[in-house]
Order: sequence, then structure tokens, then C-alpha cells
Amino acid sequence: MAHCSLDLPGSSNPPSHLSLLSRWDHRHVPPCPALQGTPLSATLSLVMSQCCRKIKDTVQKLASDHKDIHSSVSRVGKAIDRNFDSEICGVVSDAVWDAREQQQQILQMAIVEHLYQQGMLSVAEELCQESTLNVDLDFKQPFLELNRILEALHEQDLGPALEWAVSHRQRLLELNSSLEFKLHRLHFIRLLAGGPEKQLEALSYARHFQPFARLHQREIQVMMGSLVYLRLGLEKSPYCHLLDNSHWAEICETFTRDACSLLGLSVESPLSVSFASGCVALPVLMNIKAVIEQRQCTGVWSHKDELPIEIELGMKCWYHSVFACPILRQQTSDSNPPIKLICGHVISRDALNKLINGGKLKCPYCPMEQNPADGKRIIF
Repeated sequence: MAHCSLDLPGSSNPPSHLSLLSRWDHRHVPPCPALQGTPLSATLSLVMSQCCRKIKDTVQKLASDHKDIHSSVSRVGKAIDRNFDSEICGVVSDAVWDAREQQQQILQMAIVEHLYQQGMLSVAEELCQESTLNVDLDFKQPFLELNRILEALHEQDLGPALEWAVSHRQRLLELNSSLEFKLHRLHFIRLLAGGPEKQLEALSYARHFQPFARLHQREIQVMMGSLVYLRLGLEKSPYCHLLDNSHWAEICETFTRDACSLLGLSVESPLSVSFASGCVALPVLMNIKAVIEQRQCTGVWSHKDELPIEIELGMKCWYHSVFACPILRQQTSDSNPPIKLICGHVISRDALNKLINGGKLKCPYCPMEQNPADGKRIIF
């Protein structure tokens, strides 16, 4: 069967079905009186039905695609409203900014401390100059020393860290720190990586492990056993894990943790901890604020130092011991401290006062009767 094609003038590509239909009208085909009223042949009827089916499928596909795009576009506006059109000032009391100058200075100091702790010393100095913030050298010195040693460790230079650990050996031992041993171990591993030529030097350096033999006996045995495979190559031996680069990341983390503990600094800056806590707490507080305003509950939230509900920030943000009274199910405070009874059980002072009957107190957990005055306050 012969095929015929319809080419539109001025077009180099064959037209699609939709463009063909849109540009098709009776002017393209001259009238033929002989064909008027003549029924279509079976072949032509089949071709026409296939074309109609393709056109219908194409139109349905376009409608479906348009529906998906419209659904996605409509969600964009809701996402913008949800993420960028939130008023967070309502969860903060206006009284916080009464002493604006003092609060601004505290915030600037927190930012400067964060920059020093992150090693951005030049940025911190620039901020101090522009904000006319006076920072003592005694405050800067621990951060300067900490970042100097960390930069050396990132360049795989153990000298400054070892010198610092030796000079603070006694205080590190009081903290049960293994920093000095790990530094000596890493230096020994570097000598092992040098091959058989460094064997005698490694054996000589192993004398530094003597003060740590009791606490790190197993690790020292592993390192000494690796000398047997030194001529064959440690990378193909059972001791290949000693050459793992993760040891450098571990020593940086250990040094940062122990040095901050020794110098009285937090591992993470107060600004970063506050920011992370705020990201967790703000959505909850904003929801509470919206519910309070909707239900017109006055006096529920007074914007004082305590929140209307307890917000779980995770174990990472736990810095102090917390005791909740098993009787009243309330967290103890300075005005309601935990009290230890003679029998050993601990309850809050408010619970103790409620349980007094006739000048006597009966423990709610055991039948022991006792004098309420014998209870002792516990400080966690």
C-alpha cells in the first residue's frame, strides 16, 4: 500500500500530530466532488482510527503531565510559608533586650569565642576591633595554643602535641587521659611505616612505652609483634590496620577533648551549642505559642527563666545530672532539692513535707518510720 505524507510549507521537520491538527483545515485539500459521499475504505478507516487513538493518548499524557507540574508548583508556596514566613519573636520576652548594650556585648563575646575555638583567629581579631570589644590575652592564649597544636597534627607533625602532653603529664593522668600514650604510639607507627631501615629506631623509641605498660599492655604487645612482618611489609600483614589514616583523625579528636577539659573549655563553643539547641526547641515553642494564642490561655507562659513544657534536646545536650521526684513526678530544683532518707531512698523536699503525718515520716517505698529532720539534702 502506498503511503502519503503531508508536508507543511517552510518546515524542515515533520510536524507533530497536534501541530498538524491545529494547522489543518479545508483549504489545504482542494474540493473533490467525486469523493463526496463516498464511504472510507477499510484500510483508510484503520489508519484514521490509529491516528485518533494516538492523538487521544498524547492529549491525555499532556493533561497528566500538567497535573503533576501544577501539584508541585502549588506545594512550593506552602513550603515557602512554612519555612520562611515564621515570626519567632513571639517566643522571646521583650524584657530580654531591656539591657540592650549588655546583651549585645554578651552576644559579641560568644561569637568571638566561637571564632577563636574554630581557629579563625584573624576574623575574631577583626571583629574585636570593629566592635571595640576588649579581649584579654589570658582569654586568647588557650585558644591560640590549642589551634597551633591542631594545625601541626593536621600536617602530621606530632612534635608540638607531644611537648604539650609531656608538660601536662600529671594533670592528664588525673583525668585518666591516654593522650600521651596515643601520641607515642602514632609516632612509633610512623617509624614502622618507614620499613626495615627504621627498625632500629623504632625499637629504640619503644622505650617511651614503659610508663604505660600496665594500662596499655595489649596495645604495646600488638605494636611489638608487628616488627616481625616489617621486612615483608606491614600493608600485607595482619597488622595492616596500624597504617590506617583514621588514627590521625582520632588523635585530633582525643587531643581536642582532653586539652579542652584540662584548660576548662568546652569541646564545642557555647554559641554552636545554643544554636543547635535553638533549632530543636524553636519549632516546639512556636507551636505552643500558637496554641496558647488560639485558646486564649493567659498566664500559662510568663516568659520567665523556665519554659511551659520540657523540651527533649537529646543526650548530647545533657551537661548536668537531673533528678525527678518519684512521688510527685517533678524535677527537683534549688527551692525543692532532693532529700535522702535514713533508709536510703531519695525523694523531693515537697514530697517529704506532704508525707509527714503526726510528726513522723513513713518511707513510701519501705515501711521504715523516721524523723523528717533526719533527711539530708543531696547535691548532684
